[in-house]
Amino acid sequence: MTATSGGGFCLMVEGLGLAGMTETPLVIVNAQRPGPSTGLPTRTEQGDLKFVIHASHGEFPRAVLAPGNAEQAFYLMAKAFNLADQYQTPVIVLGDQHLNDSYFTVDELDLTQIEIERGSIVFDDRISSAKDYKRYTWDDSGVSPRILPGQSEAVLYADSDEHTEAGHITESAEVRKQQMDKRMKKLEGMRQKMELPVIYPSEKSDIVILGWGSTYGAIKEAVEIMNRDGLKTQMIHFSEIYPFPSKDLSGEISTDAKVIAVETNYTGQFADFFKFETVIPIYHKILKYDGRPISPEEIVTEVKNQIT
Repeated sequence: MTATSGGGFCLMVEGLGLAGMTETPLVIVNAQRPGPSTGLPTRTEQGDLKFVIHASHGEFPRAVLAPGNAEQAFYLMAKAFNLADQYQTPVIVLGDQHLNDSYFTVDELDLTQIEIERGSIVFDDRISSAKDYKRYTWDDSGVSPRILPGQSEAVLYADSDEHTEAGHITESAEVRKQQMDKRMKKLEGMRQKMELPVIYPSEKSDIVILGWGSTYGAIKEAVEIMNRDGLKTQMIHFSEIYPFPSKDLSGEISTDAKVIAVETNYTGQFADFFKFETVIPIYHKILKYDGRPISPEEIVTEVKNQIT
């Protein structure tokens, strides 16, 4: 695992691609801040979502998680490590300055929910001979069984070039296609493990506030205020973002609901991603990008201005 902010993540992108090619488990925490370049180094923003989903050249699988509070962060960090191990690929956890510098009160963290899942690991008793071990052998799941350093006499060959099942450099078109197909199969496996968003309250509403990451608290409070004021409103908040959860969300949202996205970036990055994945239209975007976190009052005011 390594932790950084957006600027540091930029410097690591070559290493990200290397982990994708060598199928190395890796967890990266990106505490977002306003950019580009040094930007506002002590302020907050949700500006890196599209970047981390597509970072590095070429195509390879990765997962992106974005906790909304300290409790979600605790459980999602454990999930990040499990996904990285199970699918042997990078997992990026998106926080931001607002989330990472905040204080939270949590009643209790349930350690029984935390399980360590290392994924497909082989030991010498399952390898016919040490010299025959193939690190990148084909598997229908996309995940090749791996050895752990120091726990086997088998030799692991790994490099940044495309490689055969044994890990040797190749430019074979056939092998390239096979290895790409194998790696990209991991996306579907990870997609099945992505949890659905938090929907609050559960009753369908005329107004749906869509958010992700650190906007969780502000959106939830804004929804409670608007419902008290007689404006029927629902929150849909995502913390497990990529691959996008596989379940169809159309049944969770009224067909005539006005979906209003709340984000702290200029373009509404998650709103665009959500619309692409679900084909659910976005009625309006509430966007804040001055480096300060958004407040419940700002959300309520803007929603009422748009609806009434």
